[in-house]
Amino acid sequence: MRIRSAATAVLAATALTAPLLAAGPASAAPRHQGGLHLGFIQYDSPGRDTTANASVNGEWVNIHNNSRNPIQLKGYKLKDANYTYTFGSYKIGAGKTVKVRTGRGTDAAGVRYWGRGWHVWNNTSDKARLIKPNGSQLDSCSWTTRDRGTKNCH
Repeated sequence: MRIRSAATAVLAATALTAPLLAAGPASAAPRHQGGLHLGFIQYDSPGRDTTANASVNGEWVNIHNNSRNPIQLKGYKLKDANYTYTFGSYKIGAGKTVKVRTGRGTDAAGVRYWGRGWHVWNNTSDKARLIKPNGSQLDSCSWTTRDRGTKNCH
């Protein structure tokens, strides 16, 4: 009888805790449920950092619109501790991504150029921030050398 009672108690406890274990920790939930946010970042340009435009454009930040509506980015800012890129008139479509490249180039659908002649993002550690036109921070993403040149901020 004792073995059967213990087995019943174990089964009952398992039945109660199994749904909790299956759900996983709260931190496993996606950070962004909707709206505008930082996506994938290539903060360490492949190869050696030089002033060549190809090297400078080798670092970039994706900004993703995960909402169901287009968003006008005019006045939004992409910042690190020292440098700021301010969007001109640009509408990002629902579910779309815009890539902000650090160097020079011709703006086109899905890509904007910061126009800098040197790298912005530090390879050892840095923090990208997405700022609304009213000055409030919408999103941020930081990294260290353990991220190995790229960071998925989703």
